[in-house]
Amino acid sequence: MRSKFDEQLNQLHIDLLDMAYLIQNAIQNAMKVFFEADIEGAKTIIKNDENINHYQKKIENICFNLLIQQQPVAKDLRTITAALKMVTDMERIGDHASDISELVIDMSDCPILFNVDHFKEMYTGVVSMLIQSINAYVSRDIELARDVIQKDDAVDRLFDQNKEDLIELIHLNSEKGKAAVDLLMVNKYLERIGDHVTNIAEWVIYSLDNKPVENE
Repeated sequence: MRSKFDEQLNQLHIDLLDMAYLIQNAIQNAMKVFFEADIEGAKTIIKNDENINHYQKKIENICFNLLIQQQPVAKDLRTITAALKMVTDMERIGDHASDISELVIDMSDCPILFNVDHFKEMYTGVVSMLIQSINAYVSRDIELARDVIQKDDAVDRLFDQNKEDLIELIHLNSEKGKAAVDLLMVNKYLERIGDHVTNIAEWVIYSLDNKPVENE
C-alpha cells in the first residue's frame, strides 16, 4: 500500500514541476510579446493557457485520490495540502500571463511611448522568485523559500514606482491615457504574479515545517 502511495506522491512532484515549467514559460513569453508588441505571439500564449489548466486538474485529482484512498500521515498530509494550494497559485499565474497577452492585443493600435525599464526589472524579479521557489520545493530548502518572500518587497516597490510614473504620464499627456491605463494593468498583473509566487514559497515552508503559513 505504501509503495502505491509513494508512486502517486512522486507523480505529484513530477506534475508540479512540469506545471511550474509551463507557467515560467508563460510569464517569459508574455513579457516578450509585451516588449515586442507581438500580436500573434500573444494569441498563442492565450491558447496555451489550456495546458496549464489541464495540469491543475490533473494535480488536483492526484491530491484528492491520495487523501481519499491512502489516508496519509501528518507529514504527507502537509505535502498534499501544500500541493493543492500551490497549484491554485500556479494556475492564477498562468491566467495573469494570458491577461498580459490580451492587453498586448488591445494595445496594438496604441504604441507604448513610455520607458518600460521598471517593467523589465519587475519581470526579471518575479521570474527569479518563481525559479527560486521551485528550487526550494525540489531541494526542500526552507531558507531558500523564506528568501523568496523577502524579495517580494522589491517587486512591490517597483509596482509603486510604475504606478506613480504612469499616473503622472496621464496627468501630463491625456492623449496617452489609454496606453497608460493598459500599462497600469500590466503593472498590476506583474505585482499579482509576485504575490502568487510568494504564496508558493509560503506553502513550500508549510510542507516542510508544521507551522501555519500566516506565522511566516
